[in-house]
Amino acid sequence: MPYTPSGFFCDRLIRERERRDGEGSLNKPQRFNGQDYKTLRQECLQRKSLFEDESFPATVESLGFKELGHKSNKVKNIVWKRPKEICENPQFIVGGASRTDICQGDLGDCWLLAAIACLTLNEKLLYRVVPHEQSYTEDYAGIFHFQFWRYGDWVDVVIDDRIPTFNNQLVFTKSAERNEFWSALLEKAYAKLHGSYEALKGGNTTEAMEDFTGGVTEFYEMKEAPKELYKIMKKALERGSLMGCSIDSLVPARFETRTVTGLVKGHAYSVTAVEECRPSQHKDTKVRLVRLRNPWGQVEWNGPWSDNSKEWATLSKTEKEKLQHQSAEDGEFWMSFEDFKKNYTKIEICNLTPNALEDDKIHKWTVSVNEGRWVRGCSAGGCRNYPDTFWTNPQYRLRLMEEDDDPEDNDVGCTFVVALMQKNRRKERKLGANLYTIGFAIYEMHGNKQHMQKDFFLLTSSKARCKSYINLREVTQRFRLSPGEYVIVPSTYEPHQEGEFILRVFSEKRNTSDLESCRSMIALMDMDGTGRLNLREFRHLWNKIKQWQGIFKHYNADQSGSINSYEMRNAVNDAGFRLNNQLYHIITMRYANENMNIDFDSFISCLVRLEAMFSKSAAHRPLH
Repeated sequence: MPYTPSGFFCDRLIRERERRDGEGSLNKPQRFNGQDYKTLRQECLQRKSLFEDESFPATVESLGFKELGHKSNKVKNIVWKRPKEICENPQFIVGGASRTDICQGDLGDCWLLAAIACLTLNEKLLYRVVPHEQSYTEDYAGIFHFQFWRYGDWVDVVIDDRIPTFNNQLVFTKSAERNEFWSALLEKAYAKLHGSYEALKGGNTTEAMEDFTGGVTEFYEMKEAPKELYKIMKKALERGSLMGCSIDSLVPARFETRTVTGLVKGHAYSVTAVEECRPSQHKDTKVRLVRLRNPWGQVEWNGPWSDNSKEWATLSKTEKEKLQHQSAEDGEFWMSFEDFKKNYTKIEICNLTPNALEDDKIHKWTVSVNEGRWVRGCSAGGCRNYPDTFWTNPQYRLRLMEEDDDPEDNDVGCTFVVALMQKNRRKERKLGANLYTIGFAIYEMHGNKQHMQKDFFLLTSSKARCKSYINLREVTQRFRLSPGEYVIVPSTYEPHQEGEFILRVFSEKRNTSDLESCRSMIALMDMDGTGRLNLREFRHLWNKIKQWQGIFKHYNADQSGSINSYEMRNAVNDAGFRLNNQLYHIITMRYANENMNIDFDSFISCLVRLEAMFSKSAAHRPLH
């Protein structure tokens, strides 16, 4: 009778379920660096001492590694202080979090601050990232925490409230209210997540937007923007999407320089509203307006519809109140939609889910999240320009099964969004890492379950691909293809570049992937930790799969492609595993769909995990 390691096995399965339904979710984020906010806070209160974070200390190492490193003159006069040492009556949030709470300091992280400004427009999203019940009055212990989405999981980041200052002024982000500190502390937590403040220098607004929401971003170049862009923007804001824009700077020396119109090239702005108004002399004509915010907290557009322009005199008091018009040098301003299109070159929309913004119907999307890596000499094959190695890149199967409900222009097919994100490059900057130039291609294939070989790619053209390879953290694109089987090949542009990535596929209709079971087989049957299966491991796995395939076919008598949860119990027994009721319940929760059915991929994934866990548990049995 097979050995049943109930305690060890149960713990492993519960942790597996938590990763899916609990740990890493919004309700139960992972503890960054293993630090638990409530426990640490309670310990400080009991000791009557203020928290000091050893994992992100008040030292030069937390400031940076080059321009803010040990050899830099910039850091010599920086003093880390707690808010109570900076001002009287410090507050976490004063009168609610708003866009004016974010003013850029001496760090080139306008991309981050533009995203934070967008975040304040949606209170529900804001308080996901900035948890409630943090203050400088009730049970203050010098400890705060914030939550971010990080490569598929939510993480809770704990910090102390020591902040870099110079002459008693905050060096980096600050609020317009001198005694308000939530934005400075949020910036510190984000810096800790990436290793240092300097790691935040330079970036793309969408990077922070996604880290605040777990959403997916789509870009529009103004010169190629669709006719219905205004409608897209308005609907995006109504749905809680975050939105940023920028003006490309073609000359590096003029990066972040002010133009005669008051706009800044190479600088990130937040889009905080889009509205229509009716000037009194043209009541039959609507004027479309866009409201933007400069993270500097100053330097504004000075053209039509700027704070003190003559156009505002044409509006009624009611219209002005609706638009919340203010004449203040606070970095926020209105401009006409036409001027917006003329002056800005790029707009980025981070959708909480990739809803089809082009039409009126909100869609439900399914998402698959796949982790992988490019390994030099093994799976880092570069782009299609390198045919001898391209085929070695990781390959991910995608089966599109149903067409969209409402095809556009009679263009039938399945809509999906592919998002390829490279991991940890910002955190590894201090080691000399830069963003790789990345992209992906999609090929149609028919029934072949093997890793597609060199000849396939030499003889087959891609069915779709990203517009270009680019050195951004994430490359995203929307596609519409006919139902069928496809393979997605993510790669760096150059071969032999090592790195980790996450590939997300959002589809309007149900899709299936063979990825999880394949990845599980490699990860769980790789007993020697090489990342590959040796001949002995492969032979063992192959024999098991043939056995499990026969069991599945037996219970899949109706050839529906799935077995129900009751049949699953018998199938697991037939495979040689004896589990108690609690474990059967956990398996069902983990692997069954909403109809309590288990498909073949899920069946194999489950048995691979059972096999690996039983084997490891047997190895842990005490010697007698």
